[in-house]
Amino acid sequence: MEPMNWGILGASHFALHHMAPAIHAARGARLSALASSNPDKAAPFRAFAPDLRLHDSYEALLADPGIEAVYIPLPNTLHIEWSLKALSAGKHVLCEKPIAMGAEQIDPLIAARDASGKFATEAFMIVHHPQWQQVRDWLDAGVIGRLAHVDTVFSYNNPDPGNIRNQAAMGGGSIPDIGVYAYSSVRFAARAEPGTLHSTIRREHGVDTFAQVTGEMTGPEGGFTYSAITSTRLAPRQEVTFQGDQGLIRVHVPFNAGVFGEARLSLQRSGQPDAEIRYPGVNQYVLQVEAFVRHIRDAAPYPWTLEDARAGQAMIDKVRASEQ
Repeated sequence: MEPMNWGILGASHFALHHMAPAIHAARGARLSALASSNPDKAAPFRAFAPDLRLHDSYEALLADPGIEAVYIPLPNTLHIEWSLKALSAGKHVLCEKPIAMGAEQIDPLIAARDASGKFATEAFMIVHHPQWQQVRDWLDAGVIGRLAHVDTVFSYNNPDPGNIRNQAAMGGGSIPDIGVYAYSSVRFAARAEPGTLHSTIRREHGVDTFAQVTGEMTGPEGGFTYSAITSTRLAPRQEVTFQGDQGLIRVHVPFNAGVFGEARLSLQRSGQPDAEIRYPGVNQYVLQVEAFVRHIRDAAPYPWTLEDARAGQAMIDKVRASEQ
């Protein structure tokens, strides 16, 4: 079977260091083209993909008949626009998160996906990591009893005013950048959606730099309390803890597995020995690309749809609306 030829819209730092190498390494995929108006930015991509074609505009890459799928790492406010253009050009789309700045913005994209017959989704890579699939399986099986509470935290320190994560016009802030993980990781693992939420948000120059969320969520077995902290002004930290009435599940490196540290799960249960699972060498970005290709080539199930992304964005919207 011929590999799926991929193009990337924009030579972002994240694309260079994470997704482009993942596309290059993934089975069934080939990194074929990059769109950038600056030819110098193609050089580090060609260091591992020497046959990479360079297009001087996003439109030119979308017009390339040799490209089957595109990865979009553009600023948050441009995601919907270029995802729609890519679908219109007949390309499959993997777009960075958050795919929109409001849940209702995703509706036209869902309609365009359905009308085009192409696949489009948000690059929510953590659902492809086996640690999150294991957590979901444990919760489904009730290994910690009734789920009663979940704590999640994700922080890093980035005070650079020139960084797009600190620019309101680019859709910056901790909530869109990392809240999407702190919120939807729990939605995915516990198959839950939020009920009443309360949030405390601190901002600098129109961008949230700290958000604390408390409230309730409801899954298949009932409700549980929920607490989350995201910040772009605190020392790096990430962890998720699921607490039941008979045990605990700790996800020690829940989001940047392999970058922040080695992925590791701990399971503690009353009256039983503690258990630990480690995942050395697992690259969730490669797994994401391979799952994308299998879904298109073989109709294999894909764990994160635009509908899932919409529900996640609806939770982000609810967090913002619940500010105290």
